[in-house]
Amino acid sequence: MANFYIILLAALAPALILCWYIYRRDKYQHEPIKMLLLAFFLGVLSTEMAAPLEQMVAFLGLVNPSSTSWLGQIWHAFVGVAVIEEGAKLLVLWILLRRNKYFDEMIDGVVYAAMVGLGFAAAENVMYLFSNIDSWQSVAIGRAIFSVPAHFMFAVAMGYYYSRNHFLMVSASDRRKVFTVPVLLHGIFDALLMIANVSPAMQGVLFLCFIVVCVVMYRLSLKKINELIKDDELFRNLNI
Repeated sequence: MANFYIILLAALAPALILCWYIYRRDKYQHEPIKMLLLAFFLGVLSTEMAAPLEQMVAFLGLVNPSSTSWLGQIWHAFVGVAVIEEGAKLLVLWILLRRNKYFDEMIDGVVYAAMVGLGFAAAENVMYLFSNIDSWQSVAIGRAIFSVPAHFMFAVAMGYYYSRNHFLMVSASDRRKVFTVPVLLHGIFDALLMIANVSPAMQGVLFLCFIVVCVVMYRLSLKKINELIKDDELFRNLNI
C-alpha cells in the first residue's frame, strides 16, 4: 500500500509543480481555485476522450503504431496522437472558457490551458507508471523530465493563441494557430521518439535533435508567457 502512494505521488508531482508555477506567474489577479481545479479535472477527462479515438483510428487502419518506417511513425505521431490529444484538450478548454467571467487577462488563457494540459499529463502519468510497475522509477524520471513539461509547453502555445483570439483582432491564420501550433509541437516531439524506436542506428542523432527541440520549446514557452504578462501590464496601465 505504501508503494502505491509513492508511485501515485511520483506520477502527480511533476504536473502539480508546474500547476503551481503557472499559478504564481498570474501575479495580478489569480484565477479562483475552483476554476483551476475544474480545468485540471477536464484535462483528466480529456484523456478519456482521446484514448478511445486513438484506438479507433488504429483499429480502422488509419495509422499503424507498429510501422517500422519513418513516414509511418511520423504519420502516427501527428494523426494518431497529436491531432487527437490536442483536439480533446482544445474542446474542453473551449467549454471551460466560452462563458467564463474570470477569463479577463491575456495570461489567463495560458493558465487555464496549462491546467487542462497538466491534468491530461497527470492522468497519462498515472497510467504509464502503474502499467510499468517493475520499472516505474525510470519511467517516472523520464516522464518528469520530458513528457509532463512537454504537455505544459503544448498548453502554453494553445493558451497563448487562445488569448490572442479572445482579446485581440487577429487574422484567420492566427485563429487556426490555437490548434495547429500545439499539434505541430506535439507531433514533432512524439515523432522523434517514435522514429528512434524503429531506427536503433540513428538513436543518438535523433535524441540530440529531441533535446534541441525540447530546449527550443522551453525557451519559446517562457517567451510567450512573459509576452502575455507584459501585455496585461500595458492594458492595466492604460485603464488606470
